[in-house]
Amino acid sequence: MTSFDDFTSAGEDQELLDDVTAAEEAADVVESDLAQLEAERGELVDTLRRVQADFENYRKRVLREQTALVDRATERLVQDILPVLDSFDGALGTTGLGTPETEPSPEMQKVRDGVGGIYAQLVAVLEKAGLERIDADGLPFDPNEHEAVMQDDGPAEPSVAQTMRAGYRLNGRVLRPSMVRVTREG
Repeated sequence: MTSFDDFTSAGEDQELLDDVTAAEEAADVVESDLAQLEAERGELVDTLRRVQADFENYRKRVLREQTALVDRATERLVQDILPVLDSFDGALGTTGLGTPETEPSPEMQKVRDGVGGIYAQLVAVLEKAGLERIDADGLPFDPNEHEAVMQDDGPAEPSVAQTMRAGYRLNGRVLRPSMVRVTREG
């Protein structure tokens, strides 16, 4: 026969068993929730990394586009100024200074010095922006840098005999080829 103590301990055992079962079920729910949260966290971290990479790519693309825009604007401005440089070259070449036939007057010397000073300032500003003059006289003819407008017979490979109009590079790229007279084997 079962005693009261046996009944009580069996009830307590059942209660403890129910508590353990409930605790195990709660632990399973917590583990399931934890696994779900870890998966969501992983997805969010991946999304954050993709967004960061996309933003970095966007920032680099915008910087490249802005740089290209500035370069195109600079190129257009310099192309518009090249005829001014040509005019300065012509003005400095026609003042008659340095020729043995004429001795320049003091006034003409002042004009030439003034024009030469302005020209030097303009060239310095343009060089600072990346403009460089293409040397041509006496060099081998290069169709990438020279535009032949006249041709004479000569004793050797094609070379530049005279520069008719100066050519220029902007940041290493030919902006305008030199207009030249070429001598070549005939």
